[in-house]
Amino acid sequence: MSVETSIGRLGECRVLFVMAVDAEYGPELRRRITPLMTGVGPVEAAVVLTAALARLGADLPDLVVSLGSAGSRRLEEGRVYQVSEVEYRDMDATALGFAKGVTPFSTLPAKIPMPVQMPDFPAASLATGASIVSGSAYDAIQAEMVDMETFAVLRACQEFGLPLVGLRGISDGAREVARLQDWTEYLDVVDRNLAQAIDRLGASLAAGIPTLMQS
Repeated sequence: MSVETSIGRLGECRVLFVMAVDAEYGPELRRRITPLMTGVGPVEAAVVLTAALARLGADLPDLVVSLGSAGSRRLEEGRVYQVSEVEYRDMDATALGFAKGVTPFSTLPAKIPMPVQMPDFPAASLATGASIVSGSAYDAIQAEMVDMETFAVLRACQEFGLPLVGLRGISDGAREVARLQDWTEYLDVVDRNLAQAIDRLGASLAAGIPTLMQS
């Protein structure tokens, strides 16, 4: 599938939708969007999205929307939250004197506020990494939810000067994750709620991009 087919319209805005895998792409989302699928994890997300945006050349979208599932032991399972800020939880150069989460020799802070926020929509902080977080592993994470792609998507968007909205539905975290079904159990609920979130975003954009709050 070409990246051009993944660009849809919300209001007057050309939007590129980005997801990781088909398992998160349920029937309600299929009625609304055709996302660019990157595969799982920050490396795949960064490579696939960067290559796709480069292929578009000057014909870039107005907005990128990253969506899918997330884990949390604090937030309500099935509910969708927009990402308020994102960090790269795998980055740890503290042995060299850098703060945890800070990429050495970069100007990026450990926690990056998301550039666009929908008004009056629940928001939560997110930590991206290349591992499944479960049980006591949450003890080391301050962010309210975790995923495996959003930080990478944000970095690619920053390189191309594109605003990003992050939408994540809580699929797991209340219990120990021990099998694939522990992740997939709530994906049908997440699908419905992500679809409603896209409708909400579309309504905001139809009213004019200034109705979105720039962080």
